[in-house]
Amino acid sequence: MASHYEAPIRRPLVTGDKSYHDVTVDVAAPVEGKANRSWWIVFTISLVALLWGIGCIIYTISTGIGVWGLNKTVNWAWDITNFVWWVGIGHAGTLISAVLLLFRQKWRMAVNRSAEAMTIFSVIQAGLFPIIHMGRPWLAYWVLPIPNQFGSLWVNFNSPLLWDVFAISTYLSVSLVFWWTGLLPDLAMIRDRAVTPFTKKVYSILSFGWSGRAKDWQRFEEVSLVLAGLATPLVLSVHTIVSFDFATSVIPGWHTTIFPPYFVAGAVFSGFAMVNTLLIIMRKVSNLENYITIQHIELMNIVIMITGSIVGVAYITELFIAWYSGVEYEQYAFLNRATGPYWWAYWAMMTCNVFSPQFMWFPKLRRSIMFSFFISIVVNIGMWFERFVIIVTSLHRDYLPSSWTMFSPTFVDIGIFIGTVGFFFVLFLLFARGFPVIAQAEVKSILKSSGSYYKKLRANQGDDVKHYGVSSSAGSTQPQIAPSDDEKANRLLQKLGTFDPDTQTADDLKRISGVGPVMEQKLHQLGIFTFEQVSRMTDAEYDLLDSITGEFPGRAKRDDWAGQAENLKNS
Repeated sequence: MASHYEAPIRRPLVTGDKSYHDVTVDVAAPVEGKANRSWWIVFTISLVALLWGIGCIIYTISTGIGVWGLNKTVNWAWDITNFVWWVGIGHAGTLISAVLLLFRQKWRMAVNRSAEAMTIFSVIQAGLFPIIHMGRPWLAYWVLPIPNQFGSLWVNFNSPLLWDVFAISTYLSVSLVFWWTGLLPDLAMIRDRAVTPFTKKVYSILSFGWSGRAKDWQRFEEVSLVLAGLATPLVLSVHTIVSFDFATSVIPGWHTTIFPPYFVAGAVFSGFAMVNTLLIIMRKVSNLENYITIQHIELMNIVIMITGSIVGVAYITELFIAWYSGVEYEQYAFLNRATGPYWWAYWAMMTCNVFSPQFMWFPKLRRSIMFSFFISIVVNIGMWFERFVIIVTSLHRDYLPSSWTMFSPTFVDIGIFIGTVGFFFVLFLLFARGFPVIAQAEVKSILKSSGSYYKKLRANQGDDVKHYGVSSSAGSTQPQIAPSDDEKANRLLQKLGTFDPDTQTADDLKRISGVGPVMEQKLHQLGIFTFEQVSRMTDAEYDLLDSITGEFPGRAKRDDWAGQAENLKNS
């Protein structure tokens, strides 16, 4: 019987009988292996959407932004709607990584990498719209204080649009550093498993010389906490400042102090929905069902349910404030939203954002993968409609009835938006092929407390079992083979043959590329001393060796130890 207490409420965050070796192989598989059919299907669709968007952008810049559905009244319209929507989606990445890290939430460890990448790629999409909206993007340097014949030209520091630039660029910078810092151990893992010199060189540069020493891990944890502390206020400030674009104006329906917290809650709401969408896609495309589990999806759905309820309260508060204020312009703005020409957009927003998340109160529904995927898509559609309603319905009917007009997007508007969606997924899918989407070191840190494999080991052998045979007895500096691996070692020697020190001479196994002093010592402990023994290895023996040593799994097979040993034996 196990000598410890297992909490019955807490379900494992890693399913399946996963060992450290299994985690390494599973995390590295999408990077090292070939893309499967699902990946190619999604990538092709995304690439077609991106190419369509590029064509629309070229047409816009060459012709002018008059090809959009802009008019004098609704002059923000489609592009600013999409800008705010993308910024909101990028919100949850830093929240999951930074805030949940500070609160030591273990369930973040399988989802934070995808969330952080989502933040970077979403902010890139958001930044495209103001640049295109300039009309002449090649003159963007005019916003810099460059000396000229009239003196230095400075931007208007009183404008909330400029505050956006500072807030979002800071947010992007901190998020990028935070994301890359977390990637370092995994990039080093891919570097150490690399077969070709070019791949090894590329990942050596990307991993910044990570060696895995205790000092590296100490600095890693310190920097992660500092960056999390910097990023946490940004989670609140970025979308607060975006809301100032509207709240500092005098437009009915905009000039309200509820906008900052309301926008932050909406951004977290839409961000978590997009993370959920990506996680459900990635667990299928990259075969990560054992790491991105039903429990992760359920916890994400609980956050979506809570933030959706907060957004619903904000909607009701807006209506109450407009009625209670007694200002007829405010009252008409909200009446026009619900019953005017754009009533369909308002009620689509209410249905998607307020009513649909309430289904997550039912455990059976929030644990359903397909239903969660459907609701996450619905929420993102609803949050897009929220931005559309706030911007368009407040502008298309202002104080002067003679200037009232209707806005409708053109095919160029729609094409650019679809192009950014395609661009986002192209970047994310390429990221999933070039970088590990699961933080393998962090997952391993919770494996013993959540994996079925280790629960069985504890139940059978007690808490003193050391994984992969690394003994911690005092004064011992030599790697030892665990007692549970004796049977595997005997099977291995039955196939490779035994070494007789009286009649045979041990070879220098370090001459085999990929075998260092530590690995040679482990091979000696297993009873492997000669090139003759190594040359008999096949795929089965490689796998057996990996399962015993746990050192750089797959390397023996990739480096063809048997072939090398055969050549060395003959020479």
